Amino acid sequence: MEKRILPFDWRKRLENTEYYSVGNDFILLEKPVIIDILDYPFKLNVMLSIICLKGTMKGSVNMQSYVLEAPAVTVVFPDQIISAGQFSEDFSGLFIVMSKQFMTDLSVNVKEAMSLNFTLRQKPWIPLNERGLNSLVRYFGIFKEAMQTTENPYRREIVRHLTVAFLYDLGFHFNLFTVKGENSRREMLVEKFLDLVQTHYKEQRELSFYADKLCLTPKHLSKVVRETSGTTANEWIDNHVMLEAKALLKSTDMTIQQISEELSFPSQSFFGKYFKRCTGMSPSEYKR
Repeated sequence: MEKRILPFDWRKRLENTEYYSVGNDFILLEKPVIIDILDYPFKLNVMLSIICLKGTMKGSVNMQSYVLEAPAVTVVFPDQIISAGQFSEDFSGLFIVMSKQFMTDLSVNVKEAMSLNFTLRQKPWIPLNERGLNSLVRYFGIFKEAMQTTENPYRREIVRHLTVAFLYDLGFHFNLFTVKGENSRREMLVEKFLDLVQTHYKEQRELSFYADKLCLTPKHLSKVVRETSGTTANEWIDNHVMLEAKALLKSTDMTIQQISEELSFPSQSFFGKYFKRCTGMSPSEYKR
């Protein structure tokens, strides 16, 4: 049987908690029960939107740390890796959870509607002005009202169409933080590079592979990535590999040998040296 990173079991966190739902596909919560305080990475198997009304939330999504301060909104997509979630004592927020299947059934490309661009990769949350906050809170209220009308046979379709509008509204707010012109063209290049890394990091760790895919020289690609993101291209590649390795070490019962094979290392020894170079400790030390 194939072994993978164990996704965060969010359904267990809903026990004894008031929530509104359409089956297991679309859920509304008003308490921070989805994200535990964890010291190791785990994958989320749903799309999670958090509207922060008061207080702060700290966390890390796909290697990017953040401190979300109200009023703000953050979005985590399925298969992104979260390594922590901490809420201030005065935190108040609204949580919208969508299953992968629900997202697939939507009539739009979710990431396109959300404008999942370089800005969101660098900062997985955005602050909201009063108008933006009120808009998203209204959507939450409309969702809640529609979901409470359980006798309506069209309830799921109503929620589905409301979700499309909600995602485009989110996309609008994220777009406000996109810089136009030459800088955005450079960011688009970095975005393409990061998409390639996300797709191929398990098999390809050489910068030349990604440069060839983008029809660039490794030197030019390295310069653009470093100047635009503040992180070198090789560090981005290493970070993706290490994030997956850490999640596999902590969240599965796979052996170090199996993990080295999963990540296409020529041997366990080579994987161990690579891991220690990146983290300062051996895989077995990290697993303990």
